[in-house]
Amino acid sequence: MEKSIEALSRGALASRSGVNSETIRYYENIGLMPDPSRSSGGHRLYKQEHVKRLSFIRRTRELGFTLKEIGGLLTLVDGGDYTCAEVRDRTLSHLNDVTRKIRDLQKMQRTLKSISSKCDGGLVPECPIVDALYVP
Repeated sequence: MEKSIEALSRGALASRSGVNSETIRYYENIGLMPDPSRSSGGHRLYKQEHVKRLSFIRRTRELGFTLKEIGGLLTLVDGGDYTCAEVRDRTLSHLNDVTRKIRDLQKMQRTLKSISSKCDGGLVPECPIVDALYVP
């Protein structure tokens, strides 16, 4: 039998998940996190499902998924009628975006190395870096 977790406050959920309390509130407002139950005094009561979901969101954010992409993945999972192939397709699409961004960053890196290598760091106002940045 699985041991149930006690109800957590938002602060305790933040501590347990490593996600800022205000970020949790934001995720609730945009629908990524389900509304928690409430105590008789109106305090939010988070459970293990919230910890698990928040961990999923945090990890996907660390991997660069957008909030829209995360919402799409969670919609698949929440519906319960998804296939691993659907999740893989969304992940591969994200991987393609990451690969494109890496290529763009490498191009930027080469350009910055090139223009900075033309500057000797002198004290004169003429600067080959500024000149290079003005070229269309």
